[in-house]
Amino acid sequence: MEHGPSPSVPAAPARTVPPAALGLLGLQHVLVMYAGAVAVPLIVGRALKLPPEQVAMLVSADLFACGLATLIQSWGLPGIGIRMPVMMGVTFAAVTPMIAMGTSPDLGLTGIYGAVIVAGLFALFAAPLVGRLLPLFPPVVTGTVILVIGISLMRVGVNWAAGGVGNPQYGAPLYLGIALFVLLVILALTRYTRGFVASASVLIGIVAGMAAAGAFGLVDLSRVAAAPWFDVVRPFAFGMPTFDLVASLTLCLVMVVVMIESTGMFLALAEITGETVDEPRLVRGLRADGLGTALGGIFNTFPYTSFSQNIGLVGVTGVRSRWVTVIGGFIMLGLGLIPKLAALVEAVPPCVLGGAGLVMFGMVAATGARILGAVDFAGNRNNLFIVAVSVGFGLIPLVAPNFFRQMPDALHPLLESGILLAALSALALNLFFNGLGSQAGARAEATRLAHAAEA
Repeated sequence: MEHGPSPSVPAAPARTVPPAALGLLGLQHVLVMYAGAVAVPLIVGRALKLPPEQVAMLVSADLFACGLATLIQSWGLPGIGIRMPVMMGVTFAAVTPMIAMGTSPDLGLTGIYGAVIVAGLFALFAAPLVGRLLPLFPPVVTGTVILVIGISLMRVGVNWAAGGVGNPQYGAPLYLGIALFVLLVILALTRYTRGFVASASVLIGIVAGMAAAGAFGLVDLSRVAAAPWFDVVRPFAFGMPTFDLVASLTLCLVMVVVMIESTGMFLALAEITGETVDEPRLVRGLRADGLGTALGGIFNTFPYTSFSQNIGLVGVTGVRSRWVTVIGGFIMLGLGLIPKLAALVEAVPPCVLGGAGLVMFGMVAATGARILGAVDFAGNRNNLFIVAVSVGFGLIPLVAPNFFRQMPDALHPLLESGILLAALSALALNLFFNGLGSQAGARAEATRLAHAAEA
């Protein structure tokens, strides 16, 4: 039904795509999301001080699982997948709690994967209930959580720009100069270009920064040369997962936030494509988030969600065929089977990633601020207290890492995640001050928030 001749007016929204164009359009979606897709394994791998070969393995696993999750979402399985043009990638919302888990002596990487699998299965079976949870997440809650996510991640970008934590040359002018160069390239492309080039500005900035860093001898390609051209992604490559109750509950809460965000993305995409997303179709899409996340835990990677920049690309290109993202999913699968490419990603110097990270993570925080800009603070002063207290809780692990040191070890994955502290605080305070809103109003707000995120 979605195949056929191309429309007579290229700029018009298109459900039919010539087969020859599918590959290029699919690659376009991959390039737009690529920098964001590989950021999470780099952040987690380096935070856990994994060897470069294992960080590269995380990147390969992530790309492979991105492809699997995208195919499940766009192509679909019986009862699973929204079957719309959606690209899936690792969510930034889980980064901080996963690092807290990974650095815990009792959990480590296998503890992360156990929690990811549990959270994925939880999302798979809890999907029918999530629509009813929408009233718990009005803009004052969602905006606060997204703002804290961005602020928490900015620490990673800033440390990258200075050369990376533990680098004896931390803060060297050369590192700062290259990070600034990457930032300026991204800003120039965003300001002076349009369409695909502007959408892929972060990736192009990283490539330019890699070239500049190479000119100063900061790029070591020896591991790229040693890496094979092809290898399979093996399940449980880091060992069998271990399961911890608090860690699992922590990521289940993260998945609730992720699914609420996905709900808004799906509703916004429905407006762009002119399709109808009823409750059964929405549930199928959320189940794909859950199955993709569970597979992520099996294939050595992390929780998955729909990428907003790709939904924005659908609106920019006007191509509404899901087969474009199906092809994109196959491309991601293929990229995950090329260890040499993963080794190249791992070889990107931290200072290069720092310039891009300031943009990527800053945009997350800016999206939260933009959502909060639509909150009624003048007519409802209680919203000020919700944001103020929740952001304060969210910043505790960032500004005072030892604040909860005397608390039981089992609670550290929860207490050391500013994102979860902010989410729990915002949820509780919103119910205390504002009560529970209506279901119809919550769906309308979710759609509006998704448009804000993709703009």
